Amino acid sequence: MILGHRLTLMNPDFLSTKVQSFHLCLSVFICGGLFLVFPKLAASDEESTLDSAEFIEMRGGLDNAQVRFTSDQSVRVAFLGGSITQMIGWRDLVCDDLKTRFPDTTFDFVQAGVASMGSTPGVFRLTRDVFGRGPVDLLFVEAAVNDSTNHRKSIDHIRGMEGIVRRARLINPSIDIVLLYFVDPGKMKAYSAGETPIVIANHERVAEHYGLPSIDLAREVTTRIAAGEFTWKDDFKDLHPAPFGHQLYAQSIRRLFDLVSLQSPDSDTAVTDHPLPNTQLDPHSYTKGRIVSIDQAIGLKDFEIADDWQPVDGKGTRPGFVDVPMLVAEKPGASFQFAFEGRAVGLWVAAGPDAGVIEYQIDDGPMQRLDLFTDWSAMLHLPWAYILVADLDSTSHTLEVRVATPKRDRERGGTAVRIAHFLVNG
Repeated sequence: MILGHRLTLMNPDFLSTKVQSFHLCLSVFICGGLFLVFPKLAASDEESTLDSAEFIEMRGGLDNAQVRFTSDQSVRVAFLGGSITQMIGWRDLVCDDLKTRFPDTTFDFVQAGVASMGSTPGVFRLTRDVFGRGPVDLLFVEAAVNDSTNHRKSIDHIRGMEGIVRRARLINPSIDIVLLYFVDPGKMKAYSAGETPIVIANHERVAEHYGLPSIDLAREVTTRIAAGEFTWKDDFKDLHPAPFGHQLYAQSIRRLFDLVSLQSPDSDTAVTDHPLPNTQLDPHSYTKGRIVSIDQAIGLKDFEIADDWQPVDGKGTRPGFVDVPMLVAEKPGASFQFAFEGRAVGLWVAAGPDAGVIEYQIDDGPMQRLDLFTDWSAMLHLPWAYILVADLDSTSHTLEVRVATPKRDRERGGTAVRIAHFLVNG
């Protein structure tokens, strides 16, 4: 189970304009077979001592998915993640592999990858984007790259990922879930120093607590590069992998399915509900996270709802955050209120080059200040989920938001506030 031949494949930037060619290339991977596409792989198989199984933790396994794959006429598999899940690549290969393994099963694949989204935005959009078409039988979740590169705090790694897992099993107690940890340079640096990346350690705490299989692809890539099987610069190329990297990811997931298939269920085996731990790792995890419409804003002062907001500066946007209703204002002092019931509240904004600063307070609490401008806002109107407070009593509250006057020493952004959704946990 080895990728031991160094390949030079197309740059991932090329994929955005050559999607059809890339998809054809990936289809050949499956239909033509690994050794037809990578003719030198067979020889390197014998030379390597590494097996992708070394980077897989089975824990509770995939018993329910295996029963459904072998007995049900229809199975729904969902993929929740960021841009690496959204782009054509490993996900398509996994879908093709499942259809090949179980030709008598009808699959409904849910693509719920959205660029820049880690576990915090993932949990709040879970019901809409993953379960919008009905019950899901198998869920793949990847958020380790965005949770770290987006500078989410350690506590957010737990609250977001535990929220996804627990909420998914509250919706469907029999769902099987696999956590995937993709690679980036920071994770490679940590593993090369003998350390486990913080975000992976946190996600593993969730996997252990809920008995989930996980695949540490970050450690696998780092280990294989150290063994001289390929290089980051020539083969993997970026945290948005070249096709070579997508193939490696898919191959490791196929290895997971190989391990599961060794435990074929008996004909009378039934799907069972997973036990849900009585306690949460964090009592403030977003297990009841949901999106609330901006129509719920009240007391609007110099704010308005733009029915199909578009930027006028020519900067980039992301699907779902352009040509949609937005609660917008640019005048300092503009304000609104939002009444909600729950333990956490947040804003999902489009933070572009002119993103402003807000002041906000919960009930009669202190007024707090938040700069909406992100590290990437100069380049595009980036969707960004800000959790304003997460540890409220689970009762009724009122959020007040107003556009602040930026401080004089602020050399970036502007005064624009554009809100696509309210976020509530509870």
